[in-house]
Amino acid sequence: VGHCHADIVKAAHEQNQLLNTNSRYLHDNLVDYAERLSKTLPEKLCIFYFLNSGSEANDLALRLARQYTKHEDVIVLDHAYHGHLTSLIDISPYKFRNLEGQKEWVHVAPVPDTYRGLYREDHEDSVTAYANEVKNIIEQAHKKGRKIAAFFVESLPSVGGQIIPPAGYFQKVAEHVHKAGGIFIADEIQVGFGRVGKHFWAFQLQGEDFIPDIVTMGKPIGNGHPIACVATTKEIAEAFAATGVEYFNTFGGNPVSCAIGLAVLDVIEKEHLQAHATEVGNFLMELLKEQKIKHPIIGNVRGSGLFIGVDLIK
Repeated sequence: VGHCHADIVKAAHEQNQLLNTNSRYLHDNLVDYAERLSKTLPEKLCIFYFLNSGSEANDLALRLARQYTKHEDVIVLDHAYHGHLTSLIDISPYKFRNLEGQKEWVHVAPVPDTYRGLYREDHEDSVTAYANEVKNIIEQAHKKGRKIAAFFVESLPSVGGQIIPPAGYFQKVAEHVHKAGGIFIADEIQVGFGRVGKHFWAFQLQGEDFIPDIVTMGKPIGNGHPIACVATTKEIAEAFAATGVEYFNTFGGNPVSCAIGLAVLDVIEKEHLQAHATEVGNFLMELLKEQKIKHPIIGNVRGSGLFIGVDLIK
């Protein structure tokens, strides 16, 4: 919502003057914030865990998936980046290729990129073709006696090149993953919170009939203040709680962080920032398309709202 936004600064300052404590001590801000967030998400995503960073959120999502499914393996997209913890470097091809390489429990699917990828705009059914790549990975894993815990994906792959997956791809992938006993995790850390303009969450670009099993969010939700969140279903949360080892995060969801989170939602609403993302994004895309006509080095201009990619070619 912008650098040092006055409303955010005020919310942090006012709450700091009253009480800032760890979240062992319950505070209304946490409940109020969870309720406000729940209104932006599909109904079944009704359990919230608060943390300090997107990396913590993705690490917890991984733990939830494994506890719920009792499986270990994870499918990710090529070039993906999901965070800097050891567990997340392991599922980030963007990182692990330069470090210790691919673990046997990690499977890499091709990015559903219809411009540069395996199946392009001229393909008769790129959605099914890309989803079948995931299906094949699952079948190969099963032959080796391995089981899939999750398909872990950024709703719009960012480090992978600002990719807009074709609509319907997530639905087909989720079908294959659920059939294999796994769950679908949507990483919205960089692309959620109205950035795509048309919708509040980027996964909603896939269509109203698509709902992930877990959604992770990070940096934008506190306008840079350290707060993050994992939203999931009752079933997944109950399986996680059944271990008897409760999840606790000292400062995840403390009163100041939640006051800031609430203020961010207020500003997005009050300043119509979602509509603003659409408007400014469309304006920028139009200008970039004009440049594309002039310059053959610009191969492709793509995006949604203020998530935009320009593909330069030889």
